[in-house]
Amino acid sequence: MRNGLAVSVVDLVGLQPGEPAGRAIARSVGLAQHVEQWGYERYWLAEHHSIPGLACSATPFPIGHVAAATKTIRVGSRGVMLPNHAPLVVAEQFGTLEALYPGRIDLGLGRAPGGDQQTMRALRRDLKQSGDDFPALLDELRAYLGPERPGQVVRAIPGQGSNVPITLLGSSVFSAQLAGMQGLPFAFAAHFAPEHLYAAAKLYREEFRPSEVLRKPYFMVAVQVIVAETDAAARRLFTTPQQRFLRLIRNQPVELLPPVDSVELIWQDFERASGKEGILQTRVDASACASPNKGREPD
Repeated sequence: MRNGLAVSVVDLVGLQPGEPAGRAIARSVGLAQHVEQWGYERYWLAEHHSIPGLACSATPFPIGHVAAATKTIRVGSRGVMLPNHAPLVVAEQFGTLEALYPGRIDLGLGRAPGGDQQTMRALRRDLKQSGDDFPALLDELRAYLGPERPGQVVRAIPGQGSNVPITLLGSSVFSAQLAGMQGLPFAFAAHFAPEHLYAAAKLYREEFRPSEVLRKPYFMVAVQVIVAETDAAARRLFTTPQQRFLRLIRNQPVELLPPVDSVELIWQDFERASGKEGILQTRVDASACASPNKGREPD
């Protein structure tokens, strides 16, 4: 809790050029240990697939690795893309994590694929899926994590009765409304959909119904933050996510590149126009923007 505001980290486990995934994950562990000392509330890891430059596809594994290296901070997913997985498997995975690290595991859930159509096919997702089945998948998952029901045949072991806390994630009003109706916490991805933030927050609060989980709304906002001792230093650090955005629109690996004095000489005119409109939508993990050591650039 920082000045009355709970502050957390969302990490995509960004890779530096030529870096093995193990080193990137180790850097995430180090960041988690630092923010735990600073009193941060949570350390969440995202699920993305087939994106060169990110090492966060198998979310439960780095979650367990980070939880094992920390003591008090809550560790979880932002998020597990539920339509990519059987709810029973998700319940078993996070039920196991909860058994290993009781009271410290969060389960953030999204309905996006976390990749392109070819990746969706490789994940065995039905390409005709629109996300309309997400509420049914959520109900099934909550049944596996909740108390065992009379006559229940299939159970998540471990997982059944663990009541791993669930948070719905979203960048539109769909999940905001669903989270409100279910009485669940909601986290909005304002780091790449800032234009929908206020509408989603308003709808979530309007639709909220008290539940056994929450008596009143619990709303989280994911934003990109650059921290430095001076504005000039912050602007220079900002060139790392700017370069990532540039590589994204060029369909290149979104690796973490060292800051540069200016991106003006790097991008073309049409890319500059796209960047000025879309840079706030760049998906950047915390380790790309700030180092545990002040002023330190990526190695």
